[in-house]
Amino acid sequence: MVVAPLLRLPQPGMRCMGSHYYRTQTNHLKSLISSQIRPRYFSTSLSRWQSDALDRTRNIGIIAHIDAGKTTTTERMLYYTGFTRRIGDVDEGSTVTDFLPAERARGITIQSAAITFHWPPGDANGASSSPPDQSLPRSAHSHTINLIDTPGHADFTFEVMRSLRILDGAVCILDGVAGVEAQTEQVWHQASTYKIPRVIYVNKLDRDGAAFGRTVREVSSRLAVHPAVCHIPWFDGGNGPFVGIADAVNLQGLRWKEGEDGRAVKMMDLQQLDAEEPSLAEELRRARIALVELLSEQDEIIVEKFFECNEDHVAIEPMDIVDSLRRCVLDQTTRIVPLFAGASFRNMGVQPLLDAVVNLLPSPPEAPDPEVSIGGVKGGLRRLLSGDLIVEQNEQASAPSKGKKKKRTMAHADPKEAIAKLQSCALAFKVVNDPKRGVLVYVRVYSGSLDRNSLLFNTNLHLSERAPRLLKMYANDAVEVDSILAGHIGVVVGLKHARTGDTLVSYAGNKATPPEPLTSLQLRPIDVPPPVFFTSVEPHSLSEEKRMQESLALLLREDPSLHVSVDEESGQTLLSGMGELHLEIARDRLINDLKAKASMGRIEIGYRESGLGASTAVTKIFDKEIAGRRAKAGCTAIVEPFNGEDASDVADEDTLLAETLEGNQIIIRAPGLQLDSASLTDEASPLLPPGINPATLCTALQNGALAALARGPQFTFPMHNTRVTLNINPAEHLFGNETTTSALSAAARQATSAALRDLLAGPGTVMMEPVMNVIISVDEASLGSVVHDISSSRGGHILSLDEEVPVSATDASESPTEDALPPIDPTRVYAPPDPFMSPSVGAEVSVSASRPRTITAKVPLKEMVGYLKHLRSLTAGRGTFVMSVDRFENMSPPRQKAVLAELRGGF
Repeated sequence: MVVAPLLRLPQPGMRCMGSHYYRTQTNHLKSLISSQIRPRYFSTSLSRWQSDALDRTRNIGIIAHIDAGKTTTTERMLYYTGFTRRIGDVDEGSTVTDFLPAERARGITIQSAAITFHWPPGDANGASSSPPDQSLPRSAHSHTINLIDTPGHADFTFEVMRSLRILDGAVCILDGVAGVEAQTEQVWHQASTYKIPRVIYVNKLDRDGAAFGRTVREVSSRLAVHPAVCHIPWFDGGNGPFVGIADAVNLQGLRWKEGEDGRAVKMMDLQQLDAEEPSLAEELRRARIALVELLSEQDEIIVEKFFECNEDHVAIEPMDIVDSLRRCVLDQTTRIVPLFAGASFRNMGVQPLLDAVVNLLPSPPEAPDPEVSIGGVKGGLRRLLSGDLIVEQNEQASAPSKGKKKKRTMAHADPKEAIAKLQSCALAFKVVNDPKRGVLVYVRVYSGSLDRNSLLFNTNLHLSERAPRLLKMYANDAVEVDSILAGHIGVVVGLKHARTGDTLVSYAGNKATPPEPLTSLQLRPIDVPPPVFFTSVEPHSLSEEKRMQESLALLLREDPSLHVSVDEESGQTLLSGMGELHLEIARDRLINDLKAKASMGRIEIGYRESGLGASTAVTKIFDKEIAGRRAKAGCTAIVEPFNGEDASDVADEDTLLAETLEGNQIIIRAPGLQLDSASLTDEASPLLPPGINPATLCTALQNGALAALARGPQFTFPMHNTRVTLNINPAEHLFGNETTTSALSAAARQATSAALRDLLAGPGTVMMEPVMNVIISVDEASLGSVVHDISSSRGGHILSLDEEVPVSATDASESPTEDALPPIDPTRVYAPPDPFMSPSVGAEVSVSASRPRTITAKVPLKEMVGYLKHLRSLTAGRGTFVMSVDRFENMSPPRQKAVLAELRGGF
């Protein structure tokens, strides 16, 4: 069997995976366990074995719009790699990665699933014992692939975000019929936030209406990248059914037989294609020329190879093109993304995609350096391990600050010696409550080796826990291992406190707390988007309330994008989430899986309240005996509107704190203290009571103000766009030993609440409702009816048609450089002609009538409840939409009156 330069595929008529290659799942797992060699100590210079193993590791994710074929493609990957004996079907509910009952019932992915396999399906451990042959492509050697299948529904955006946070590469799957859809752009922006290298796979090319060329042009215009077309679709006879792909890298055709499992592949070189499919061969040459020209614009090495081959695009070796593609993928400033073709449901094109994952996507050492912070200094993890970041941190800590006494430095411990004791550093990116195994904490290990029974210190919670068991997950199955090496994904069983986004470190020594620099070491956290829908949760009886609260705590630990609050007036427990389906799934998990005896009310919208003017200054003195001890403190509060734009114009010499939280701004002023930012960390101040420093003073007052802002004075909704100014006069508001932090919080809460009530006697307050960024994808025929429905019936306004989607509020951390990139002209992008296109006018009209259109609008959230069913009725089932929170806006008096009447009638 001859191995092709790019694809590890057999010769015509032979099977890609015979009995010689096949390994049962059990043998794969046993070989994986035996490969886990634990180093006795951590060293920044990896051993040769570890380095080779990491070079042959890929941590990738599958990202796409809903129903693009993510899970179907994953099932074929598992089958061709020998992990499964049969191909699962989404419609039958027999897939490996969609194992939850709710996923199989709805036919969609709800939670991301991690799975590990090897490609090519040889003995990965045997391959690692000898150095790889550099003359062969990477796909000729067995690699370990850790794959995560992510959801595509917009309600589960957080699930995608926390999976992308720990990946090194991603495969973005596009529907060849629908092209680049709205949610595709959202997940693409999220992947850009974490600077993840990607390849694109155009799926479903076997379906009627599939347009590969149109999809390629949409990639350039809507995703703002240069598509490097590596595959072009092979339609039998030029306009017949989809039968295979033509590979522009290796200049060969790959043809699959209809109705088979996809293992047998007929391979044809360029000369054979000239004889049998001359039009395809000619198009393949044009694709190779376009590919070389695109790479030569960014890669000087391929230009040299081009001149060495006497300026013949076809004569360049496939290995040189693969190496050039890899360099461009790893250097994201080139904006070149390789693009492949296939039809996963028909078992076509998945093996070349697996080869592309191995050949083009980065290994853990090649991925961008993970961002960490230690002692207030941010940098890369590799800089930390080399000691450079510690030197910078010490320089900042020892710098003098405006005549004040220096901040205490960690002089009692050598920071470099402490870093040398670091054995592993990992990020907990997901928590799952398994009914059989207990709480599973999914971790990505970034350095060293996380060993069984090691002591893990949580730098977010500042506590230590043992790791009694470690697992390698295979969707819903698991195998116990002794260690998880750097660059790999695993599961820790038995952690009682770890949450999503926590940093876990292990270190040498038996102390319960690591050396001091390590206690502040944190990997970049995972941002949680705000919830927009809520529903009430009520236990069936008073005796079931404790059980319900415990189940809710487990649910929130699993999914931090859910929030639980208690309505002070009604005493109801409210569960908030990202969307209707999100809360529906949470209800199923709560009642069916966690067995909580509770009922959930109808889904409501989280409104807000805002002041229309400024209140007068209100002073309150809290004077009460608490637990036998006198507590006394005072505070003056002023409440006024805040639009979020003038946040930086309020600081003066008396300002201790000016911070914006949850849409409100809190300003704390203390005239006479004259403190600067450096003195906020001093242990004591002569003007403050004993035991209270400026930092604790600000924290106590801020907590009191936030508690008051959680409930508006008129409509009892949380306050929004509100500025609270708290003034502390040490002579009038502080009372020596009687002033405690709890007294300060109570005084701030009472003063803020009184100032809010003062608004009612003056300018008053107004209700605010969430307004959504809505991106609707419809066909041309349905465009007019959908636009009319949004603008007239639902009170929204259209922003644009067929323009790039604005970055949502959940992508606020997006790098600003991406928005500043110049657009790409789709007319200059190579794309093969689609078989249904012809120069006749009638054909062009029929194509344009069915082409997808994108509507971008801003619509009140209330009008979007239940909109999906209505949209499908308007578009004959073809329309889809995604939405994200844009901002809260004041409601008009008639609309406010109607909403209040509806709310009162619903209780």
